[in-house]
Amino acid sequence: MRLSVSGRSAAAAVAAVAGLLTTSAISTASAGTTAPTRAAAPDIPVANVKAHLSQFQSIASANGGNRAHGSAGYRASLDYIKGKLDAAGFTTSVQQFTSSGRVGYNLIADWPGGDPNQVVMAGAHLDSVSRGAGINDNASGSAAVLETALAVSRTQYKPTKHLRFAWWGAEELGLVGSSYHVRNLPAAERSKIKGYLNFDMIGSPNPGYFVYDDDPTIERTFKTYYAGLNISTEPEREGDGRSDHTPFKNAGVPVGGVFTGASSTKTSAQAQKWGGTAGQAFDRCYHSSCDTTANINNTALDRNSDAIAYAVWGLSQ
Repeated sequence: MRLSVSGRSAAAAVAAVAGLLTTSAISTASAGTTAPTRAAAPDIPVANVKAHLSQFQSIASANGGNRAHGSAGYRASLDYIKGKLDAAGFTTSVQQFTSSGRVGYNLIADWPGGDPNQVVMAGAHLDSVSRGAGINDNASGSAAVLETALAVSRTQYKPTKHLRFAWWGAEELGLVGSSYHVRNLPAAERSKIKGYLNFDMIGSPNPGYFVYDDDPTIERTFKTYYAGLNISTEPEREGDGRSDHTPFKNAGVPVGGVFTGASSTKTSAQAQKWGGTAGQAFDRCYHSSCDTTANINNTALDRNSDAIAYAVWGLSQ
């Protein structure tokens, strides 16, 4: 997640299925026909997600300690994901742009099939800051989105809507990659995206459970998932305007996502509700060199990886 305006200045000087039914499905059922059986989302193995995190850590360690925009570490991270997706049967494309005099890349992966006029999209930024490996921010979101995409392939899921996954470059420089992508989408293509789901920092070591409240349907989907775990959520506020959902939202695309907190401090009430330590940041290693594989809460990472799959499956049927 990129710094807020003030932060940049300081740094530089299961389950309510009815809620997920489409209007057409509801109409069919009310007409006396049985609605088709809806596929349940698979469990996303957290061990697989953590294995991806280890790969990103190794990539950073071999490339100057980071995976920042324009670095060899970023390109190696992108190539790692692309190789996994190509082998799994996705159609991938790499979108190139330039920012701060350096070349950056977005990676887009489409799962064959589904209605091309109704696209459900999930994404995460892949770049780190230059000060560290960026494992919570945002290898966590990148790895969980990747493993969800691989689960689509493993299960040979056949969604009603078309599924697309994305990994964005140069988010830390001001949402550059995602903004470039949205800006260069023809209006007709933008209108086909029925929901963009964003995942930026989902394994914070002192986690909270925050849900974007931008779109009621997407918000309800995530809140239903958490309710099934008896977890109370709060609206996401710390990242408003600071991550890659913003260009989509500004273009009129419904957006949503989940978040476990960055540099904001966990309150006593939040610690009582979610556990963890009151008076400490959700992520004390935010944008720091200590954002390594040791900077992950496995329970939060596991829950939120499953939340991604729950939303992708629920919203694409």
